[in-house]
Order: sequence, then C-alpha cells, then structure tokens
Amino acid sequence: MDKPGTPMMNDEKNQSREVSSNQPGLHPRLLEVVTRHLESDFRRPVAEHSHNAYTVLRDRLRHEQRPLVLDSFCGTGMSTALLARKHPDCLVAGIDQSEHRLDKHVPLATDNYLLLRAQAEDIWQLLLQDGYRLAHHYLLYPNPWPKSKHLQRRIHGHPGFAWLLALGGGVELRSNWQLYVEEFGLAMHHAGRRGCISLIAKAAPLTLFEEKYQRSGHSLWQFRCDLP
Repeated sequence: MDKPGTPMMNDEKNQSREVSSNQPGLHPRLLEVVTRHLESDFRRPVAEHSHNAYTVLRDRLRHEQRPLVLDSFCGTGMSTALLARKHPDCLVAGIDQSEHRLDKHVPLATDNYLLLRAQAEDIWQLLLQDGYRLAHHYLLYPNPWPKSKHLQRRIHGHPGFAWLLALGGGVELRSNWQLYVEEFGLAMHHAGRRGCISLIAKAAPLTLFEEKYQRSGHSLWQFRCDLP
C-alpha cells in the first residue's frame, strides 16, 4: 500500500485539481473488507531496506527512551520536522519509501526526529513485534487511490490497518478528499475506535500538499481519535 496513492494534480508547481473519483459515496464493500482484515492474522515479509531503517529507529528508541510519534508516508519530511517541534518530548519518526522525496528534506534545528526510507507497514509490523506502542500517529498524505476498484490500496482497506489500530496512540488523518476521511472514520468506528471528523481551520500547513490545497481553495478534512 505504501505510498497510499498518487495525488490528482497537474504537477508540483501548478494549482491542484479537485479529487476525481468514480465512487459517489462510501464504498459498498468497505465494512466487509475491514472485517475480513481485522479477523485475519496478516503477516508479510519485511523488505531489507525496511529492516535496516527499523534498526536505526529501534537503537535510538532504546538509547533515548522517549515516547514515539510516527509520521507515516511523510514525503519530504517537512511534516516530520514540524511535528518534532509540536512534540518536543517525543521522538518523531517520518517514514517514506521514496529516497527521491526524502532527499528533498530541508532540516529544522531540532534533534528529536529522524527520517526512515522504508515501507510504513513494515515499520508498523516490526514495532508491534518488539512491543512498542505510539503516543501519536499522523497520516497526512492525501488523495489516496480515488478509483472504486482501489479500495484495498487505501489505508483503511489494506490488511495493515489492523497494525495501525494495535499501535495505539492519538491518530490524525488529513486529506482534501472528504469521502476518504469519512471512509477512514467509519472503518475506525467499525473497529471500536470512535473519533471525530472535522474541517481543518486555516493554519500553517504541515505538508506541501496542504499548502497547495489551501492556495487552491480546497477544503481540508481531518479524522482524529485516541486509541487505547
């Protein structure tokens, strides 16, 4: 699943288009798919580069012993650095599978974050195997897989959704596609984790996508909840 999708936009310099989807409402198979994944014991081989990245994260967690915040699908890591300022007592780990995106990172003067080139679901699985839980989990990559046939490539339609739930912490997902946020919220509710969907008030953007969508006049939506 990682990265959750390709943004529906012209290019990085132009204003973004509204999300275009052949799915007019909540996916009719959403709860069926979520239930199947929650009832299965999903495992998959971990990629070598994910193992290597996890070793760096694990060693730092053992050395610093701080609460852990994940910024999954972090892109250039802009959001990771900003979240590190927001959570100064935590270690913030940004995860993205693209070396090209991570190479564009502009560091901020804070020492409580790191960027990992890895598949996010691999890191989720490895953290759970070692007994780690999260303080917060941010999922800020928008516009994931808007075609109806791609439900299982969305975060809440992927088998790794169960790992996300098990990691706990405060979960925050953002997107300019309201339907996607509503689907995620329904999946969380179906799994017994109730949260809140709301419009995001205009504020300093956490990601380059949010910055572009604000400039393009898009509404930005979020789902937030606290997991046990």
